[in-house]
Amino acid sequence: MMEIEEVSNCEALPLLSLNHVSLLCRSVWESVRFYEEILGFVLIKRPSSFNFNGAWLYNYGIGIHLIENPSLVDEYDSTMNEPRPINPKDNHISFQCTDVGLVKRRLQEMGMRYVTALVEADDGIKVDQVFFHDPDGYMIELCNCENIPILPLSSCPFKPRGSSFKKAPITKCGFMENAMMESLSMDMLNFSF
Repeated sequence: MMEIEEVSNCEALPLLSLNHVSLLCRSVWESVRFYEEILGFVLIKRPSSFNFNGAWLYNYGIGIHLIENPSLVDEYDSTMNEPRPINPKDNHISFQCTDVGLVKRRLQEMGMRYVTALVEADDGIKVDQVFFHDPDGYMIELCNCENIPILPLSSCPFKPRGSSFKKAPITKCGFMENAMMESLSMDMLNFSF
């Protein structure tokens, strides 16, 4: 029997950042080409001790680890006649970008299917989003989400949107708020030099 240890809000794990996303794919090299050509990732060396076909890519401070799974071919071929709908509410990986208009033009030039969405924050700030699939149907989002400030929920007035949503109790330690503000301050310093 597995024992589950409870972690309070003030004793969060010592995480630093997102390291990588691992994706199963039908063809490693088809996926490598997509992530290199479309998203600008670079193929990097992976440990030679792995006994399965895969590839590691890196850029923008994160890695993408591709793992080839031949059994996906049968699943994918059965749905190949109809492309999977692009649903912004599906699981996805999101990347910030500087020019959503340029993203849309490039995707059109490459003949890629995509959908767009517009999110408006409470203070009128707007975020443009572009969603599309990689060769294995994983959803990718490119957006200008940096337009929306990152504010800890505990610092915002609570406005319930539905009867089933309840606000989490506010802890006294403020660890997450301090960590987020410290990270934001460091990012601002990095941008100014």
